[in-house]
Amino acid sequence: MKRLNKFISDTGYCSRREADKLIEQGRVRINNKSPELGTKVIESDLVTVDGKAVNAVPENKSDRIYIAYHKPVGVICTTERKVKGNIIDAIGFKHRIFPIGRLDKPSEGLILLTNDGDIVNKILRAENTHDKLYRVSVNKNINPLFIKKMSSGVPILDTITLPCKVTMIGKKSFDIVLQQGLNRQIRRMCEFCGYDVERLVRKRIMHINLAGLKPGQYRHLDQQEIHLMNKALEGSSKVSLQHAK
Repeated sequence: MKRLNKFISDTGYCSRREADKLIEQGRVRINNKSPELGTKVIESDLVTVDGKAVNAVPENKSDRIYIAYHKPVGVICTTERKVKGNIIDAIGFKHRIFPIGRLDKPSEGLILLTNDGDIVNKILRAENTHDKLYRVSVNKNINPLFIKKMSSGVPILDTITLPCKVTMIGKKSFDIVLQQGLNRQIRRMCEFCGYDVERLVRKRIMHINLAGLKPGQYRHLDQQEIHLMNKALEGSSKVSLQHAK
């Protein structure tokens, strides 16, 4: 027996959060009846979305897809096909997949896409401490005070960002490693310190990096990357202990 949103996300149809939206919109039915949020599903139930059946995932996840994609500037991390520039049309993959988290439209770099809804929150939750590395260029020279402010924690969005590692790369560029994912976090942090971001590239998520991928290109994760990812996620919670994004 599974909660309905988990059943749908496990099939690879969408993330758990998106499944809840589908349920609220009345697009999901169980045995031809409209369910409520939190409804549980048993093996014999027929679950449909927009009238089409969604099938349970094999226990060994043999049909799961994991893709690393170099998102170009201008692509929007939404699965809504009616939105011009959406990531699904941009990548043009033949099977249903969805992005794990997002990158802002003016940002570029690594984003993972999958049909494994079970891993999404495990990667995104800040308390699971999975690193994400960004290379950032700003509009004027940076200094040690800027590095100290950024790494110590900055007040944005009614909270203070978690301490993080910030390394100066050039006169106007730095690397920053985050475990959080607040809305437009790096841009807001820079703005608080009096800087504007001119370029933002995500270079790495956990052990998975952008190396070899030009903007618009993607690749399947290899077996070693998948193995390391699953090991890293073994102790990760799917339930949020604090609000991120």
